[in-house]
Amino acid sequence: MSDSVYKIIELVGTSPTSWDQAAANAVERAAKTLRDLRVAEVVEQDIVIEDGRIAAYRTKLKVSFKFEGS
Repeated sequence: MSDSVYKIIELVGTSPTSWDQAAANAVERAAKTLRDLRVAEVVEQDIVIEDGRIAAYRTKLKVSFKFEGS
């Protein structure tokens, strides 16, 4: 394995249906602008409540990708 450096960013994905879908939405969106995504770690999950009902699921992720820079 060659030497590599990875950058870690935090993302929050949302979904009206589930925490899993919220995480998937975050990763899919990040993949549109970041190359070489490697690992995502779920850091936190919460829900948005409106009028006594769940309005949205939110999943906070730490996402790593290969760092390309000098």
